[in-house]
Amino acid sequence: MHGSKIPIWFFIGVLLLAYGFLIVGYGLSELATGHVAAVQLAELHAPLWWGGTLFVLGVLYTVKFRPGKGKVK
Repeated sequence: MHGSKIPIWFFIGVLLLAYGFLIVGYGLSELATGHVAAVQLAELHAPLWWGGTLFVLGVLYTVKFRPGKGKVK
């Protein structure tokens, strides 16, 4: 196990993926129920945009820095 290291960026990617998933879920529930928070520019649906951005970044980081990517079996 000394030679196998997991990059910290992989864990950051997993966190971004999880947070993005949760925020998109919240944004979708806002749309489904019609109960949107009373804030400025609520019609832009920021949870969907930011959650989607976090999710995509999480996928990119997780795939790029996945453990064992460069190993030959």
